[in-house]
Parts: sequence; structure tokens; C-alpha cells
Amino acid sequence: MFKHICVPVDNSDYSNRAIDLAVELGRTCGARLTGIHVYAARLHDYRFKQMEYTLPDEYKDEHELERQRKIHDSLIAMGLQLISDSYLDVMAKRAEGAGLAFARKMVDGKHYKVLVEDCLAADYDLVVMGALGMGAVKDSQLGSVTERFVRKVSKDTLVVRNADPLRDAEGAIVVGLDGSPQSFHGLKLGIFLAKALGRPLQAIAVYDPYLHYAMFNGIVGVLNEKASKIFRFKEQEQLHEEIIDTGLAKIYQSHLEIGRKLAAEDGVDLAITLLDGKCFEKILTFARKEQPWLLILGRIGVHADPNEVDLGSNTENLLRLLPCNVLLTGGKFYPPLDVRAEEIIAWTEEAEARMERVPPQVKGVARTALLRYAIEQGHTVITNKVIDEAMAIFMPTRMAEKMQILAEDLAVARLRAEAQTATAICSVCGYTVKGPNPVVACPVCRASADKFQVISREVVETIAAQEGGIEEEESLPGVRVKWSADARDALREVTDAYLRRRAKARIEKYARSRKIPVITCQWALPMIEETVGRDKLGAGWDTLLAKTKFEPGEPPASEATTTGRVWTAEATARLDRVPAGFMRDMTREEVERVATEKGATTVDLAICEEGIGHARQTMNEVIAGYVSNKKPR
Repeated sequence: MFKHICVPVDNSDYSNRAIDLAVELGRTCGARLTGIHVYAARLHDYRFKQMEYTLPDEYKDEHELERQRKIHDSLIAMGLQLISDSYLDVMAKRAEGAGLAFARKMVDGKHYKVLVEDCLAADYDLVVMGALGMGAVKDSQLGSVTERFVRKVSKDTLVVRNADPLRDAEGAIVVGLDGSPQSFHGLKLGIFLAKALGRPLQAIAVYDPYLHYAMFNGIVGVLNEKASKIFRFKEQEQLHEEIIDTGLAKIYQSHLEIGRKLAAEDGVDLAITLLDGKCFEKILTFARKEQPWLLILGRIGVHADPNEVDLGSNTENLLRLLPCNVLLTGGKFYPPLDVRAEEIIAWTEEAEARMERVPPQVKGVARTALLRYAIEQGHTVITNKVIDEAMAIFMPTRMAEKMQILAEDLAVARLRAEAQTATAICSVCGYTVKGPNPVVACPVCRASADKFQVISREVVETIAAQEGGIEEEESLPGVRVKWSADARDALREVTDAYLRRRAKARIEKYARSRKIPVITCQWALPMIEETVGRDKLGAGWDTLLAKTKFEPGEPPASEATTTGRVWTAEATARLDRVPAGFMRDMTREEVERVATEKGATTVDLAICEEGIGHARQTMNEVIAGYVSNKKPR
């Protein structure tokens, strides 16, 4: 993977350890090495001239002073070059012993500027440098040369933070994943290094649900009455509780699952860890506890400007504080479209059934087109309406005849008007090229032209003909779970589309949190009625109520089988009063922990209240930490 490795040397402990690591990595992939030392002869000359007025009187004679200047200049220039040669000799011997090609560079100038200019001009694909140099003192965290270098150079850089080779003998390679192309490129580097060096590989992802609660607690105290009505705080709060917090966890868990599949394809077992809290703080705590050999991070994160050159805030904080070596990567890798879609895209039953009717000869290309469209538009669930919108792009004439353009479909209408007769889609990353002739290679993932699939109007016409026409359906957000036929009929009794989606999301979240395998009328009906109100239900609601057998107070079967203990009806009812979402999940964990400490096999109301108290205290401490960090110091 690495063909040319550069090491800036200065004879410090960290620099010498950087040489060792560069040789070790170079040996695994046959890379050639370059050592560079920057000396500051001009700086010494400038300083000597500044101090000339302090010389004894006998040296202030004009001829004598000129002679001293020449002696100083020759000694400094020659001396610094000899020192540089000595530093580079150390690396040359190590490279020769490993059978690696080695080149040396000695340059006079400002240290970080020379290193940046040299790196930008050369073909290095890895730079290995010490976190600190010869000027380090007790409280130093990161040397100024290293800090300035990593801010200005996007090439992969391994910053050596551990100068003790004995501590490096063990330890895993850990990759921080946040879904950005840089983090997935870091994963590919981690997979390569794990295989080459025989070290275990781990991935960690961190999401922050506490921030939303802290922000909402701060906002509610400053809104006036008019602003509160416009903002609709209670509804926004419920949206976070029911969707956003759980959604954040699922998004970051999906990044880890994608990473595990990518590693498995290369024959590497990837251990994954999902944590909640402040990103850099949680990763730092993890690293201090697990003591990894190397932590791989993207230079910038998923929320950064893609053209950003500087470091992201989490990366910068970790680079200063981590107790292990850090590999910063500016490269990008896009997981194959089908791997991403498998983790982040769900299909409604109706959409799946519709795809089953597509002829086998065009099903693959049609599915690729739909996944690409869904990901571009930010959909996580493909419904009939999403299929309609995607088809409208490739089949404008027929769709104009079949669909009445509503206000919400104006964007689709514009796409129709601009659509070409055919579109080529990269089957690896989903990059789209208008027109039937794809580019020579994909500009995103570098896949060759034969990896492009051409979607023509004829392909889409064939799909539509097999379906017997196109039908619309409201988009139903959420993650697909199993519903009984009666429960699905009950959901259809909700006449308002918005309330139907809201009820569905709430019920599915309840099912996931309780690990209920199938949503039945017994669980769905009460929650539907509570969410939408009786006046929003159809005429068949009373019939469904009459034929459904309710057993109130009985906890779901999964309550006993999942944790090994049973919750009483009172405890379950008390937990249900905690806001749904991350708050309830965290509270349940605290209650279970209390029960474990007490050795209780049944969770009663008293244990539940004690656990809720612990959870409330934890949340207050976290929010207080956010507030205190914002106060000026």
C-alpha cells in the first residue's frame, strides 16, 4: 500500500522511534524511504549579527569583525551539514539492514515550511514524524513543527506519540468511524496494517444524544411566548425523543456494520464499539483504557466542508492528548453502493413486492438506480413514492401522462424536464453520468468503464409494463419491522397521513426497544389511539377493538427472555412514563444494573424508581458539563 515513506529526523527520541516504525512499515510493503533534516544556518547567521555588539572591544575592529563573520559562517554551515549527515546516517543504516532503498535530504530553512514544501512536491504516500522534537519540555503536548505540518498537508501522516518500543510490542489498531470518506479510507489503511503486522483491528463510533437535550433545556428558558408557539418546543422535543436520538445510534451503528463487512471481505475480523457522548472525550477514554498501538483518524469528519484542509476539532484534540500513535488520513474511500445500502436503506413491503415483479434481466440495474437515488435524496426507506420519483427521472414522457403534478412534486418535474434518454450508473459507488456513454473511469471510486450500468427509457418502460402501471403511496419513515396483518390493517384506519407515519414510527420504536418480534394488534391499537386520537380513526376501528384480545399489565415475552428477569406491571408502567428514545433506553439500562447489583430476578416498582434516580443524576451531570464548558473562563 505504501510505496514511498518520508521521515523528518532531528535525533529526538520520537524521531528515532519514527525511523523504527518507517522501516517496519517499509519492510511489509517494500517501500523506499527518504529521510530529511532541516537545519537553520541562516537563522544562526542572523542571531550572530544581532549579538555582535556584545563582543569584546578587540573583536569590534572592522577587519577583525569581518574575519569572525567568515569563520562563523563557514563553521555553522559546515557544522550543521555534518550534524544533518550524522542524523541521516542512523536512518540509512536501519534502511540498509532491512534491504530498503534510502535517499537523504538536507535543506536550510524554516523547519515546517521546508517540510510542507518538500512533501507537496514529492510523491510520498506516507509521512512518519514524531509528535515532539528536541525542544520538548515536561508539559509539551504537540510540537509546533508537527502541528503546523499536519494542518497544511493532507497526505497520510503517522504521528509518533509513543517513543517507548516496549509499549509498542502489543496493542490493537483502532479506527474511528463516523461515515465520512476519510474515516472509511482510514479503515482500509487499518485493514492493510492489521494484516501486514499481525495486530488485531477494532473500530469505534461515537454519537452524542446528550447535546440535543442540553440545547433544548437551554432554548426553553429563553423563548418568549410568541417564539414558543412558532418553535412548538414540545413537538420538537418529542420528535427528538422518538426519532432523532434513536436514529443517531442506528446511523453510527450502520457505519460500524459497513466497516465489519469491508474487513470481512479482506479476511480480517473487526471488533466494533458504539459509544454515546462527546466524541473526542469518549475516544480518549477508550484509548486510555484499551492502550492501542495505533489510532487511525480522518483529518476531518463527516460534518466538515469537503474542501477543508485544516484539522477537524475532534482530530485536533485527540492528536494532542492521545497516549498512542496516531495516523491521520486525508484520503477518501467510498464503500460499494450495495454494502452501504444494505445497512442504511430499508424497503417497505409494498416496494419490495413491486421490485419482485421486475424482469430478472433488468432487476439489477433497476435496483442500483433506486439505491443511488434514495441515498442522494437522503431517504432511508424506499417506498412506492420513492420508486415513482426515481422512475420519473428516466421516463419523463410516460410519467407526465400517468401522474398529476402536485406542488410537492415540482422538484421531480424539473428532473423530468432535464432527463436524458439514458443514464449510466457506477455499480460500485453509484456515481451517475447523464447520457449512454460513461466516462473512462469513475471519478469517485476509480472503477473502470465496464462497471457502469446503463439505464435507458426502455429498461424503465419494461419495469412499468410488468407492474401494470404506477401507484402512489405516502412515504413511511422508520425501520422496517414485522407487522401482523391485523396490526397493519389497524394502522390503515388512521385517516391522516402525517399522524399515520407518526404512529408507525412510535410503534416500531417501541417494538425495537422491547425486542418484540412481531407487532400485533394487542400492542399497536392502544398506541395508535393514544397518538392520533379517536376522531382520526376510520369506521373499522371499533371492529378491530372488538376482536382483539387485550391482556393489560402483562409484560412482553421478550422482557423476561432478553435480560433473564421479569418486570412487574407497575415497573413497566413507570418506565413507560420516561420519554421514549435515548432517555428511556438509558434509564432501562440503569434499572437493570440496579437489579443486577441487588441480585433481583424481578424488577419491581422500588427497583425501577431507584434506577430512574440514577439515570436522572447521570443526565443532570452530563448537561451540567455542557453548560459549564460554555461559560467564559
